[in-house]
Amino acid sequence: MNSTAKPLAGVKVLDLSRVLAGPYCSMMLGDLGADVIKVERPKVGDETREWGPPEAGGESAYYLCVNRNKRSITVDLKSPEGQEIIRRLAKRSDIVLENYKVGTLQRFGLGYEDLKRVNPSIIYCSITGFGQNGPYKDRPGYDFIIQGMGGIMSITGEPDGPPMKVGVAIVDITAGLFACSAILAALYHREKTGKGQYIDIALLDAMVAWLANVGSNYLVSGEIPKRYGNAHPNIVPYEPFKTKDGTYINIGVGNDRQWKKFCEIAGLEHLADDPRFATNPQRVIHRKELIPIIAEKMLERTADEWLSELEKNKIPCGPINTLDRVFSDPQVLARQMVVEVPHPTASSVKLVASPMKLSETPCTVERHPPLLGEHTDEVLKEIGYSDDDIRQLREKGVI
Repeated sequence: MNSTAKPLAGVKVLDLSRVLAGPYCSMMLGDLGADVIKVERPKVGDETREWGPPEAGGESAYYLCVNRNKRSITVDLKSPEGQEIIRRLAKRSDIVLENYKVGTLQRFGLGYEDLKRVNPSIIYCSITGFGQNGPYKDRPGYDFIIQGMGGIMSITGEPDGPPMKVGVAIVDITAGLFACSAILAALYHREKTGKGQYIDIALLDAMVAWLANVGSNYLVSGEIPKRYGNAHPNIVPYEPFKTKDGTYINIGVGNDRQWKKFCEIAGLEHLADDPRFATNPQRVIHRKELIPIIAEKMLERTADEWLSELEKNKIPCGPINTLDRVFSDPQVLARQMVVEVPHPTASSVKLVASPMKLSETPCTVERHPPLLGEHTDEVLKEIGYSDDDIRQLREKGVI
């Protein structure tokens, strides 16, 4: 697929971000066809390049997972010459993305107001821990810390256990998704008005927004939510159950019709119309009485037997897969969620593919996750630097 057939073909992104939230956002833009130039520190690069093992061809799996469809250049932003490179790049860019601490790029003359003077229609997106204002704005932001501050750890884990973080850096991923959505909205606004704008994305804001129904439960009731382990605060039964062969499966009975059918399948017909359990609100109230009854009944059949019968009757259910089973699952494979990409030092690398399935402009991997500075000369020549200029910049350590 030629990149010109993609929805963001011709859009240029100057990506000054590193680690996860920003790179995840810029990877999505790259998947959609934007020309993403990833700016890294000379000799060091994005911190995640060193976040291994595992690694492939000298690149960490962590770095590889969020940096496809980009070109890498190295620039020392602290040097006047490096700052001039960024200004030249910004002049021809549509989007600038950065996740430095508040005020850092302003000190380098590379803040929004600085680059707006170079390019009045620029869309400039900053991702920080706590945003550009408020009492915490100068604090650094880390996913684990903000999972705690944003409330998700207080509702994750067993009821009588300690608070628990989500196993993936969900704060960073969520912030990256919000940043991408905001950038696309700003692009659409600019198409109509010709005006760029500044976008302020905070990890803490993203985490609070991610609370969704649990946050709403608190705002409506005033009651502090409890940890329910793998159970659901508003739906019962909706949790894992152990089966005869020792395997756990997930069951989610989403409405009262499904409840009656589940009772029929499980041989629990006497519970279907029991006033304690007949409606979901009553099942939520009486969960401590109901769940042990279901758990005992689930031990009478194997996981495969339960899944076969429940699926046949359209009761929401599924196995609890380890990642080897995830990436060999026939549905995951049918959806082409694994892509193998040629790579200059690793021969090839397997990556999780984009979940965005567009019928006319599909996402493809046009570029492998770049080596550090792989495209420095190429990009600098595009903005007017000669071979001699580039040699001098390299001798000074600017690139």
